[in-house]
Amino acid sequence: MATKKVNLTLEEQIGFSAGEIYNYLHQNGTTSFAKMKKELDLKGNFADLGLGWLARENKVEIAQKGPAVKVSLK
Repeated sequence: MATKKVNLTLEEQIGFSAGEIYNYLHQNGTTSFAKMKKELDLKGNFADLGLGWLARENKVEIAQKGPAVKVSLK
């Protein structure tokens, strides 16, 4: 059986990325943005956009710790 290719809108792709980030933080706790971005392997700017989505919804805390940016769920 052939699988149907699904074309997501840009907003849907960002929302999907936000979900991936949320789940990652739920499982792993506070982490550096760079580590999370690398481990999730989200394409393009979708890690940045997804994190911005979660920040706008007030679901994450973002803090500068020296040169690193730390991210956690609220």
